[in-house]
Amino acid sequence: MNHAFALELDHLVVAARTLEEGSRFIADTLGVEPVEGGAHVAMGTHNRLLGLWGGAYLEVIAIDPQAGSERAGTDGTLARARPRWFSLDDPAMQERLARGPYLAHWAARVPRPKDLGRWQTQYPSRIPSVIRMARGELTWRLTVPDDGAFPSWDGAGQGILPTLIQWDTAAHPSSRLPATGLAVKRLLARHPRADAVRAQLEWLGAAHLVEFDDTADAQDSGPALVAEIETPSGVRTLA
Repeated sequence: MNHAFALELDHLVVAARTLEEGSRFIADTLGVEPVEGGAHVAMGTHNRLLGLWGGAYLEVIAIDPQAGSERAGTDGTLARARPRWFSLDDPAMQERLARGPYLAHWAARVPRPKDLGRWQTQYPSRIPSVIRMARGELTWRLTVPDDGAFPSWDGAGQGILPTLIQWDTAAHPSSRLPATGLAVKRLLARHPRADAVRAQLEWLGAAHLVEFDDTADAQDSGPALVAEIETPSGVRTLA
């Protein structure tokens, strides 16, 4: 077990077919419109962002229709497009997004002095590959399975296990976003193999960030994330 340090909530990921659909979903659910983010050229996606209290944020992400079949890496060279992150190239995900945006995933921040890249090389079977990313003045590293799928452990995950991220710039993106009065109250999860997912969360040092629904109905249903968000108008549920 890895109990040397604890991860921190970095951001929530709402997946959508388009940024417009995702932004309407957030505005209708939380009462605040996300602001412009930018493009992830290496992944062929773009986003909009919403600040949350406590050094976290919410990201609406969608496939960038302007992205080509070749994408620039962080060194500026062009390469054959790899699968997009968060399963966005998966036909099953695209079918799900046709029914509307949803809270698909989340990211946990690896605090320093722990180094994400070194940690991954020590435990490659438990932590996906680390890639470098950049957007404007922001640079960061995060874990992305080679096939673009969500992180998993022992065949379980499906969005419940977090992407791990470490920012290489001094200022966190949340510090640049307008104040919204929104805060994550609880992050809830259900998974038919909750024990396997919980074991990996404990190993990562992230079990304190997620609560599991262990009722019988949860065991019989598919994986799902739910965030309870405190807003000036009361607690809203994002799912």
